[in-house]
Amino acid sequence: MSGDTAAPWFCVVGLHEDGLAGLGCRARALVDQADVLVGDARLLGHVPEDGRERLCWPKPLAALFPDLEQRQGRQRICVLASGDPLVYGIGSLIAVRFSGAVIVPAPSSFALARARMGWDEGRSEALSLHHHGVETLAGSLFPGARLLVLTRDGTTPALVAAFLTGRGYGVSRLTVLERMAGPQERRLEGQAARWPHGSVDPLNVLAIECLAEGEALALPHAPGLADELFASDGVMTKREARALTISALQPLPGQVLWDVGAGCGSIGIEWLRAAGPRARVLAVEAKPARQALIAVNRDRFGAGRLEIVGGQAPGVLAGLVAPDTVFIGGGVTAEGVFDACWQALRPGGVLVANAVSLEAEAALAGLSQRFGGALIRIEISRTVALGGFTGWKPMMPLTQWSTRKAR
Repeated sequence: MSGDTAAPWFCVVGLHEDGLAGLGCRARALVDQADVLVGDARLLGHVPEDGRERLCWPKPLAALFPDLEQRQGRQRICVLASGDPLVYGIGSLIAVRFSGAVIVPAPSSFALARARMGWDEGRSEALSLHHHGVETLAGSLFPGARLLVLTRDGTTPALVAAFLTGRGYGVSRLTVLERMAGPQERRLEGQAARWPHGSVDPLNVLAIECLAEGEALALPHAPGLADELFASDGVMTKREARALTISALQPLPGQVLWDVGAGCGSIGIEWLRAAGPRARVLAVEAKPARQALIAVNRDRFGAGRLEIVGGQAPGVLAGLVAPDTVFIGGGVTAEGVFDACWQALRPGGVLVANAVSLEAEAALAGLSQRFGGALIRIEISRTVALGGFTGWKPMMPLTQWSTRKAR
């Protein structure tokens, strides 16, 4: 190993289009002291050739990790990353795999974009479309929203413009910020419905000022979205009962929900909106027609972290990632479904099951006696026209059982 013996053997340094000139003293020293530089071709190109070994990331990136680990004690490794490595970057993978790695960030692309736009962090939302379709934006659209979007490539802004127009946000103002902090930085602007630019530079951040027209839909994150917003075959947990069910499920950031007997996916979608972007839903549904409805609703509501698991429970549950929360909307009377869900549920996790039939209600009563928890009965009426008058029409009563697994 060369250089200062106090320098770390593994580090990650963030930089931008201004290259080495934009680095602080500490970051520059780490780059200069490294025996091996790792990064993509663009970032490695910012360091002049000087005879040191250079490694480009393969696909998948983690395929290079074993080789890097074998160099500990023999060579110093410096990974070059874009901006802040811990903001949708390589830093999160490295922090888990290489304990004690030193990470020196540059300003994130979001920070640069906010500075260019003059947008306060507390009144703008940062999103990434690197691994998601433009439909993901649906959950963040409302009049006055300010979105900063890491795009997948140079075609993304045009796709976003078309998507916004189709959702009633065609008058929204879009700004493409290309190659920020470098000599080729460029800014492109336009209205979504009349977006004048085709493919742009792949290295860009898209700023969106959401402006609505006509009947543009804005979706609150509070549970209980209108029934008619969902594609459905008529069998679904209705709005009022859905809101109570989401409350019973107690969504938290980063959790995994199993929605067993998912139907059209309304519970999973609303749970995901309440739990936030790091949460994940596995929607288990046996009927292909309903799987198709879930897919439609997933795109409609921008629920990109909802995965459809086709098949019959309990067999299809084997091998799925363990849930923090389980909702059984259908199949509580089927042999083995509850047992499989309960066994997989993480300690401290919540399980909620709904029933409308007498048989399913009896099953919940028995489970309540065995496992404790709370049983409630939900009876709701809606108004209907009665000739020239108005009356109440009761909806089908629903029994709900909720319990928490001991830690």
